[in-house]
Amino acid sequence: MKKKYIWLIIIIVAIGGSYYWYHKTHANTVQTRYVTAPAATGTIITSVSGSGNVIVGNQASVDPTITGTVANLSVNVGDSVKAGQALFTIVNDQLGTAAQQAQVSYENAKSSLDSSKANEKQAKYNLSHNNSGLAQKQILENKLSSSKISENAAEQNVTVAEANYQNALSDAGKRTVVSPMNGTVLAINVKNGDDLGKSSGSSSSSQAPMIIGDLGTLEAQVQVNEVDIPNVKIGQKATMTFDAINGLTVTGKVEKMDSLGTVSQGVVTYNVTISFDSANSQIKPGMSVSASIITAVKQDVLTVPNGAVKVQNGGNYVEVLKNNAPQQVPVQAGISNDTETEITGGISSGTQVVTQTIDPNAKTATTATSGGFGGGGGRVGGGAAFRAFGG
Repeated sequence: MKKKYIWLIIIIVAIGGSYYWYHKTHANTVQTRYVTAPAATGTIITSVSGSGNVIVGNQASVDPTITGTVANLSVNVGDSVKAGQALFTIVNDQLGTAAQQAQVSYENAKSSLDSSKANEKQAKYNLSHNNSGLAQKQILENKLSSSKISENAAEQNVTVAEANYQNALSDAGKRTVVSPMNGTVLAINVKNGDDLGKSSGSSSSSQAPMIIGDLGTLEAQVQVNEVDIPNVKIGQKATMTFDAINGLTVTGKVEKMDSLGTVSQGVVTYNVTISFDSANSQIKPGMSVSASIITAVKQDVLTVPNGAVKVQNGGNYVEVLKNNAPQQVPVQAGISNDTETEITGGISSGTQVVTQTIDPNAKTATTATSGGFGGGGGRVGGGAAFRAFGG
């Protein structure tokens, strides 16, 4: 019985050894495989990305400069308004009283001016009809001179009084607050009974009492990283998507960009404003938007997948197979995006370049070289952007 166990152990050891020997000898005979792709002529697009929000390009804040109590609020958010349309009134009886007082002062100043003119006219008459000698003439000349001085002062008083009267009338007229433009009421930050303070048009916050905007001037304002902003130019095309609207992609162009960047958590970004090529009723102010700004488009150029291009000693090269072994071929690389790189010299169209090496003998069975090269401003896949503009 004991001999049977011994033989059983010997057989198990022999089988295990045979398996190890077979695996060891045969594993070394499995060859490394290479995945290739042809260099192809086509179009390459590079772009930079940015994210931000939809804004209203043409809007106005309704922020009265007078004080008083809000009354007769007659509009709601979303209402369409016309320029000059009444929005609400400001109750301030003192403004009416001030206008009346300014009017009285203005009328008194005009009366004083009329009296000064009459005095000057009389002084001129007396001087012209003087028959009492040189001494009397001198007295009359002095009176004429004084009357002229009084008239000039009266004229200045009339000018000041009239300006005060017009200002008082203007302030009194501002008690009826009107829309400064045709548009839509975007925000209302006051209600009936609120007091508009002297230091700010709004009663309890730094916001304007009302904001009106033209929804036909919607734009996208996105933040672009400082690394990418040198590639952005006025007039460049862009594609935009919206978090709130699945499947919607719209096109536009760069209208303006800030010269001064904003620093947040050590990252510098610049505001870039992009107009929409066409209006879409689904797009609303404040929506989150992601933009891909097309920075370069090259047609009929030679390209290879990014994984085929490698860097060595400051230069670029690709690998081609010769007798099933990779050989380095120096190349000159141009622009690139997230998927492909332009090749300006070193290989020709149709050349099969190695994009991936599969080594079963390595600790990691598959070694992929994709992503070994890339950049050139390509933050967003260019293919989608290219299709959006129809090639």
